[in-house]
Amino acid sequence: MPMAAHDIIQLIKAGIPGAEVEIQDLAGDGDHYAATVVSPAFAGKSKIQQHQMVYGALGGRMGGVLHALKLTTMAPKA
Repeated sequence: MPMAAHDIIQLIKAGIPGAEVEIQDLAGDGDHYAATVVSPAFAGKSKIQQHQMVYGALGGRMGGVLHALKLTTMAPKA
C-alpha cells in the first residue's frame, strides 16, 4: 500500500524538528517521491549524514511501504 505525501512530511517533521519539507509525487502513483528537506540540524553534517537523519525519521519505511524517495537535503542559507 502506497504512503501518502502528507504522512511522509509528518514523519520527517516529527523526527527532525524545525525541518521544512516539500514533497513531489514523481510518478503519480504514491510510490515514487522526491523530497526537499531544509533543516538547521543539517549544519556541519555530510550529505550522507543528512540523508541518514531523514531515513531515521521515516522509521524503517524506506524500501517497504515507501518504495522510492529522491532526497535533496540542506541547511538553511545564512
